[in-house]
Amino acid sequence: MGDTARRAFVGTLVAVAVVALALALWKLKIVIALVFLGFIVAAAMRPGVDRLAERRVPRPLGVALHYVVLAGAIGLLLWLVVPRAINQVNEAIGGVPTSREELNQKAKHSSGIKHQFFVGLQKRLAKLPSAGSVVHGAVTIGTKALEALVGIFFVFAIAAYWIFERERAIGFVSSLLPRKHRRVVRDTWELIDAKLGAYVRGSLLLIAFVATVLSLSFWAIGVPFWLLLGVFGGVVEIVPVIGPLVAGVAAVGVGLTASWQVALYAGIAVVVVRQFEDYVVIPRVMGHVTGLSPLLVLVSVTAVGLLFGGFYVLMATPFVALIATLVDVIVRDRDPAEEDVPAVLFAKESGG
Repeated sequence: MGDTARRAFVGTLVAVAVVALALALWKLKIVIALVFLGFIVAAAMRPGVDRLAERRVPRPLGVALHYVVLAGAIGLLLWLVVPRAINQVNEAIGGVPTSREELNQKAKHSSGIKHQFFVGLQKRLAKLPSAGSVVHGAVTIGTKALEALVGIFFVFAIAAYWIFERERAIGFVSSLLPRKHRRVVRDTWELIDAKLGAYVRGSLLLIAFVATVLSLSFWAIGVPFWLLLGVFGGVVEIVPVIGPLVAGVAAVGVGLTASWQVALYAGIAVVVVRQFEDYVVIPRVMGHVTGLSPLLVLVSVTAVGLLFGGFYVLMATPFVALIATLVDVIVRDRDPAEEDVPAVLFAKESGG
C-alpha cells in the first residue's frame, strides 16, 4: 500500500508540474517568441560580423554597423515609397476632401472603388466617437505602439547578446553531455544556425526582388496603386505559400477596378514572377535551405496562425526547420557535419 501511494503521489506531482510548466510557457509565449526571433536575427548577422572581425573590426562595432545599415535601408525605403504612395492614393481618389460638402459631392459624382471609399468615409464620419472615446482609443494605440517598439528593441538586444554569448552557451551545454556526444551537439547547433541565417538572408533578398519586379510590372501594365501593390507583394513573401496567393488576389482585384484586361495582365505578371522565382531565383539563391516540403510549410504556417495568431506565423518556418533538423539528427541518425546548407551571401562556416 505504501509503495502504491508513493507512486500515485509522484505521478500526480509530475502531472501537475507538467501542466504548470505548460501553462507558464503559454503565458510567456510572446517572450519566448521574441527570444527565438532574436536568435534568428543573430543567425542572419553572424557571418557578416565574423567577416568584419577577420578584418579587425570589433564584434560590437560589427553588430552596430549591421543595425545602422538596416535602419538606413528602412529609411531609404520609406523615403522612396511613402511620398509616391501618397501621391498615388491622392490621384486615385481625385484629391482629399476638406469639408463635408466636398465629401458629399465626391461621393455623389464618383463610381467604382472611389465611390465605395467616399461612402465608407461618410459612414465613419457619421459615427465619430465622443471625445472621451477618442482619447481612450489614442491611449490604447499609443500603448500598443510602445509595446511594439519595446519588442523590437528587445529582439535586437537579444540578437546582439546572442552573437557574443553563443559560443559560451554551446560550451556549457556540451560540458553537461558525455564526451562522445559533444561533437554532434556542436555540429547540430552550427547546422541550425546556418539554416536559420540562410533562410533570413534569402527571404530578405526575395522580398526585395519580388517587390521591385512586381512594382515595375504593374507600372508597365497600368495597374492602379502599382507601387503599393508591388511593395505589398514583396512583403507578403515572408509568409510562405499563403503570401504569394494573397498578393495575386490583391493584384487582380485592384486591376479589375481599371478593366478586366488590366486584371488579367496583373494576374499573369504575378504568376510569371512566381514561376521565375520558384524555378530560377530560389534554387540559385536559397536552394533547399530549410529542407521542408511545401505541404509541410503550408500546414505549419496555417496551424501556427490559427493557434497563436498572425505574429507567430513569421517564425513558423524557422521553428519547423529547427524541429526537422533535430529529428534528422536524433531519430534518423544523420551526421550534421555532412549536411550542406546554401550559403546565401555567406559560407556556412562562420569561423566561430
